[in-house]
Amino acid sequence: MNDKNIVKIFDSTLRDGEQSPGVSLNVEEKIKIAEQLVRLKVDVIEAGFPITSVGDFEAVKAIAGNIKGVTVCALARTVKADIDRAYEAIKESDDPRIHTFIATSDIHLKHKLRKSRDEVLEMAYNMVKYAKSKTANVEFSAEDATRSDRDYLCRVVERAIEAGAVVVNIPDTVGYITPPEFGDLIKYLAANVKNIEQAIISVHCHNDLGLAVANSLMAAKNGARQIECTVNGIGERAGNCSMEEVVMGMATRYDFYQCRSDVELKQIYPTSRMVSSLTGMVVQSNKAIVGSNAFAHESGIHQDGVLKERSTYEIMSAESIGLPTNRLVLGKHSGRHAFRERLVSLGFELSEEETEKAFINFKELADKKKEIYDEDIEALVEGVVLGIPEVYLMKYVYGASGSDTIPEATV
Repeated sequence: MNDKNIVKIFDSTLRDGEQSPGVSLNVEEKIKIAEQLVRLKVDVIEAGFPITSVGDFEAVKAIAGNIKGVTVCALARTVKADIDRAYEAIKESDDPRIHTFIATSDIHLKHKLRKSRDEVLEMAYNMVKYAKSKTANVEFSAEDATRSDRDYLCRVVERAIEAGAVVVNIPDTVGYITPPEFGDLIKYLAANVKNIEQAIISVHCHNDLGLAVANSLMAAKNGARQIECTVNGIGERAGNCSMEEVVMGMATRYDFYQCRSDVELKQIYPTSRMVSSLTGMVVQSNKAIVGSNAFAHESGIHQDGVLKERSTYEIMSAESIGLPTNRLVLGKHSGRHAFRERLVSLGFELSEEETEKAFINFKELADKKKEIYDEDIEALVEGVVLGIPEVYLMKYVYGASGSDTIPEATV
């Protein structure tokens, strides 16, 4: 496949992802995640923001020194002290990248930076040039780009490339833009920044309106060739573009987007589990791609279709992201086909009459509890086939325990 069709995956789980409220990773945990990101085959690992704390500096330095075969990136404001600290942390990397940023929207210029457009333009140019004196791999971000004046944004991007930026990032910092607008903005930059061919256009989308993945995909369709994202979509506020969703979006709909990543798809699920475990951020069950229900079916119509031909209700396979199989959940919406399949998988060979009787009992039980487990099925079959009468009925159960008490239970 033509290299022009490859979108680089810039993973910010260890930087923007760790900025999720309540998340704090130690050095060992960050190295574990970085090692897994290498197995996932992301192109860039943004390891942290070294100027923010000694701990973050040490973590970035440890990752840069230990994780090989990938670009290791550190974030820095357009300030010399930030850039110095960032380079000091990543200089042992195989391919150290300094990612420097400054806001370009009038809202940020007026209320946060309190600087003029010309002042910010010169700061961007001078600090990209300074970062370039440290490493050839420099990325520049125009913070709040999607709320910036387009022509001014073009001027800033052009100057950053003149100063040596090899990647120019267009962030939707507050998740404000819509997919059609973002696609148009990427095309506008490509058409109006005269030296744009000297750099890769990158995007970094936040999920405040739930559009981070859609915006990133539309940017890629319109020429962006780096997407910044996080595992499980974690990050500031409502989070970032979800790595697994954007990667599988391109993989599943290559016919539409005409681009893809080099990510090792079978490592997606293991990576998601690791990040969830180490950050303590539980993945919602209905989360796309990696949620526990993403490849689960309870509806009898869906189960029947999937058992006959997977593609009737699945546009990608569970195996493609590293799961062993999809999951047919037996519950009150399930039908005979799925029930028979579960009986067979459990080793039961019942007659048509026995199967029907067991199915009727299964439906009665399913109305009383949310999910039917294999042990329930076994008990139902024993009752139908072996005619084992009900000997015990549990009417009451009580238990109590504590640090200074003797545990007790009553049944």
